[in-house]
Amino acid sequence: MSMIRDLRAVVRPSLRKSSAPYPAYGATHTPHDPSASSAIVDCAVYRDGRRLESETTHSPREAMLRVREGGGFAWIGLHEPTEEEFAGIAAEFGLHPLAVEDAVHAHQRPKLERYDDTLFTVFKTVHYVEHAELTATSEVVETGEVMCFTGRDFVITVRHGGKGSLRALRHGLQKDAELLAKGPSAVLHAIADHVVDGYIAVAAAVQDDIDEVEIDVFSAPAKGGKRGSDPGRIYQLKREVLEFKRAVTPLLRPMQLLSERPMRLIDPDIQKYFRDVADHLARVQEEVLGFDELLNSILQANLAQATVAQNEDMRKITSWAAIIAVPTAVCGIYGMNFDYMPELGWKYGYPMVLTAIGVICFSIHRMLKRNGWL
Repeated sequence: MSMIRDLRAVVRPSLRKSSAPYPAYGATHTPHDPSASSAIVDCAVYRDGRRLESETTHSPREAMLRVREGGGFAWIGLHEPTEEEFAGIAAEFGLHPLAVEDAVHAHQRPKLERYDDTLFTVFKTVHYVEHAELTATSEVVETGEVMCFTGRDFVITVRHGGKGSLRALRHGLQKDAELLAKGPSAVLHAIADHVVDGYIAVAAAVQDDIDEVEIDVFSAPAKGGKRGSDPGRIYQLKREVLEFKRAVTPLLRPMQLLSERPMRLIDPDIQKYFRDVADHLARVQEEVLGFDELLNSILQANLAQATVAQNEDMRKITSWAAIIAVPTAVCGIYGMNFDYMPELGWKYGYPMVLTAIGVICFSIHRMLKRNGWL
């Protein structure tokens, strides 16, 4: 027992030293440094719906000092921060280590989680990739991520991916002081609405690609052309729709929670707006599920057409083989080396046999053509 107590005495101090997963803010950033981190895109303080010193970018510590002194909230935007860059901010705002880990490493499923007095929301952004022609290797949708930490007096957005910038969204919100005065929940709603609006635009573009493939599959082939479409194109489009589906479907439940369940961090007036976002998202989800089912049907139809084309080819080959079998049989019989065979000494035997072969072959050809085999 004494040995166990000694072991615990050694282990516990080391655990206490490592219990704080992120260093204090001053350990990685200096208070007078306005940029604070190379990952920070923008950092501003908003009071009564207006940005203070709109041309100035604060450090996170300076922003929170101003918030604590005079009220309002801080909005900090980051792009693909490293663990070291995000550590000081996490310590300053008391962010939960699990949420911080998700925000830094990305590749998360859309979700809504609550850690004490902070809401952590993950959105997957979707961008349509323009292409001159859809091929079996075309990239149709490009995904990114936006993580949002929402507190009583701060919003921290962490963006991953080359698309989905929130700069235009921030500028648009700054023009609506009445909405922005509602606080951090107004920013969270604006981000959700922005992401879902992107889904609607991508769904319309993907619908055009599906229509193109559908027309290609069911249109009549040109003379001598190949019937149907390349199944690789359909399968690639189906994979892209699946990626789109992974962004849309998991987000529906978080939006329903934000629109239906009362939350301390969500202004009741803003909660009404989340209902509209949830409705739009539900519509997009129905479209995406419809895309998946439609592509399944198109792929099955394309494979069925390929099977039908193969059957038609086999019927033609079989028909010509039946026609060629007639002269083959006759020539095979008269090629046998027997002395006594009928009509071998007849003067008109040869033309008569050729005529009989021609008549029989013509009759077989006409019958097969009438039955649709040729």
